[in-house]
Amino acid sequence: MTSAPPVPSLLRRVAITAAGVVSPLGFGLEETREALMTARDGVSPVHLFDASRCRSQTAGQVDDERLPEALPSRHAAHQHRASRMMVAATREAFAADPGFHPEAFVIGTTSGGMSYGEGFYRFLIDPSHAERLVRAGHLANYAPQKTALDIQQALGLPSLPSQIIANACASGTNAIGHAWKQIRHGLRTRVLAGGYDAISELVFVGFDSLQASTPEKCRPFDKNRTGLALGEGAAVVALEEWDSAQQRGATILGEIVGYGLSTDNHHLTQPHPSGIGPRLAMQRALDSAALPPSAIDYINAHGTATPFNDATEGAAIEALFGPGGVPVSSTKALMGHSLGAAGAVEAVFSLLALRHQFLPPNANHCETDPQWQLDLVANTARQPVTPLRRAMSNSFGFGGTNASLILQSAE
Repeated sequence: MTSAPPVPSLLRRVAITAAGVVSPLGFGLEETREALMTARDGVSPVHLFDASRCRSQTAGQVDDERLPEALPSRHAAHQHRASRMMVAATREAFAADPGFHPEAFVIGTTSGGMSYGEGFYRFLIDPSHAERLVRAGHLANYAPQKTALDIQQALGLPSLPSQIIANACASGTNAIGHAWKQIRHGLRTRVLAGGYDAISELVFVGFDSLQASTPEKCRPFDKNRTGLALGEGAAVVALEEWDSAQQRGATILGEIVGYGLSTDNHHLTQPHPSGIGPRLAMQRALDSAALPPSAIDYINAHGTATPFNDATEGAAIEALFGPGGVPVSSTKALMGHSLGAAGAVEAVFSLLALRHQFLPPNANHCETDPQWQLDLVANTARQPVTPLRRAMSNSFGFGGTNASLILQSAE
């Protein structure tokens, strides 16, 4: 027997009271906003490992020298750089809203501390190789849930329920969407949600072997696009029931009003060419927000710059919003595809667009693809013709997993 759906009048509004981000574009909201507005290129030659034998040799990489030690010194030697990114992003959010006390964490990722797993594998096949990487401390930091524990320890938080979502490239969006639903339906009052992923050699070579990565510039929605650039990063949002945030006098940065997901099950790595999966996710996000397509003022597209993904998403956007019906850009051209972190990072980008009233650029664009008619924000940031009220952020992953969020201006 299934329970009855919640009464619409009892659904709670969900405010964003703080956010934090670390990516190849910079550390923190202000630095990130400036990078987006100036279309600063965050993709560079890979230096974290040897990529000389790969077809693609560039990626968006976070500056390790700027990552602080997140834990006391006796633990720092074991802590994975992915945790250090996530802790830095969370610290920014907590500094902006010290009164935010989460009841739970929901975090998305795809690879966790994968590079520690690589070290363990190398030791198994050659025990003389990099023996220091197989110490118990390193293996304990390999698990994806360790990042949630690191956040709690680094910020002196009590032990809290944590959920880790690993759902391919939709993981970060699913994490925020799941947290939103908990608050919307009255199960929680405050939830910290976000996503993280750090580049690892195994994942990088895997995408290169699939020939999904480009040896050139990443050019989303371009006629001559040749593939994605990988990236990395971490981002979090502090979500709180609207009335609760107002009662304690919190600054409300924005609001999440819609979330939709779908699975098209067409192919392990390719989306259904009709665009049915992305279209369903976007339509369900609109339905959950009780909004028509015309209410969306900007779409931060998944836009990986692979031939099939862009064609599918472009067809879905045109079918749902009409030819040139809404400004669209993919910020992956600037920082690469950060996999499980992408949905969270791009949700923060969308929040910045709403708060500062600009359309982030779709960099490296050369020639419009005639398959669809999109209002592409090509190469440079754009000032909107009318005020930005709502933005949609898309994330579509392997296996046909699709998710969309709708963010709304606090005003």
